[in-house]
Amino acid sequence: MRDALARAGVGAVLGRVGQGRIDVIEGARERSYGPSDAELRATVTINDPAAWRDPLHGSVGLGEGYVDGRWETDDLVALIQIAARELREMDGIRGAVARPRAIWHRLRGLVPENTRPGARRNISAHYDLGNDLFASFLDERMMYSCAYFPDAAASLELAQLAKLDRICDRLRLGPENHLLEIGTGWGGLAIHAARRSGCRVTTTTISREQFELARQRVRDAGLTDQVTVLLQDYRDLEGRFDRLVSIEMIEAVGWQYFDDYFRRCDELLSDDGLMLLQAITIDDSIYEIEKGAKSFANTHVFPGGCLPSQGLITGCLERVTSMKQVWVDDITAHYPPTLAAWRGRFFDAWERLRERGYDERFRRLWDFYLSSSEAGFRERRIGDVQALFAKPGAR
Repeated sequence: MRDALARAGVGAVLGRVGQGRIDVIEGARERSYGPSDAELRATVTINDPAAWRDPLHGSVGLGEGYVDGRWETDDLVALIQIAARELREMDGIRGAVARPRAIWHRLRGLVPENTRPGARRNISAHYDLGNDLFASFLDERMMYSCAYFPDAAASLELAQLAKLDRICDRLRLGPENHLLEIGTGWGGLAIHAARRSGCRVTTTTISREQFELARQRVRDAGLTDQVTVLLQDYRDLEGRFDRLVSIEMIEAVGWQYFDDYFRRCDELLSDDGLMLLQAITIDDSIYEIEKGAKSFANTHVFPGGCLPSQGLITGCLERVTSMKQVWVDDITAHYPPTLAAWRGRFFDAWERLRERGYDERFRRLWDFYLSSSEAGFRERRIGDVQALFAKPGAR
């Protein structure tokens, strides 16, 4: 009975789809929704009638239904793009519903918080899944952030190198500089910056797996005199640095701690310092809707995560720092090809990963994560920016 009611309710919503074509197959029955000549189209196969109840629980329900095999699709990216376009038409209605829901989620503690112990647990839940996993789909430097494609034919390796060169150039790095990196990853930027510019680098992470491999890679590169890798929360760092970089780490800070993050960056940066931030962002108009609300991403992929908006970043700079934004570039268009490359490599490596103990449910979870992220960037529900901030004495 519940499945039948859910089928009727979801079917009524699908009947209003105008931004794409969705064909739904359930047993011997096929239903079609949306214009037949739509540019975006996807076929959904229902394996379990309970799948009709999944959309009633938002992205968490949809993602869990896919991970558990209750439904399939021939094009997950296109399907989520259609959903993103439909949601854009409904943002006003969603806001009225989502704001009280988000408050309820926060009061019940459904979204993990990033206290110091909480941040270590949350980071470990994703980044300590195994270095072999990440090496299987990332480039040779293991950069787990948006690349920068100088042209459409560029490889992932070349695009990640172009991103790193771009960052070093914007920071005007030279042998006289001491660069602080908040969010080591696996040491790719730290090693590249030290080699390319001759600068000193102090880099920190709270992922044990990242810390161990980054230290090994620094040793293998012969850069132990230039690069120091720390296993330390950014809130506990000491010292002063004339350059600071943080590449897609801010998304793990948590909405409650954005002020603390920018305040600490400001304190760690010398009076003539520069900071480069690369951040995945959400539109200002839906930041309050999504902030602190339970989602598939912040419960199953990046526990405790929250995307800032550009307005939020500007507000933090003005409120708690002496820094001014002196340059910003929207690099959102470079994320879909980055994610498509990661997803392709992940599936190419799947048999090897399966032999190492990753199961089918894990494969489907990562398929949903990578595909939904790509769709979100394609439809600009989420974006990616690089921004340069300067202290008052910077020249």
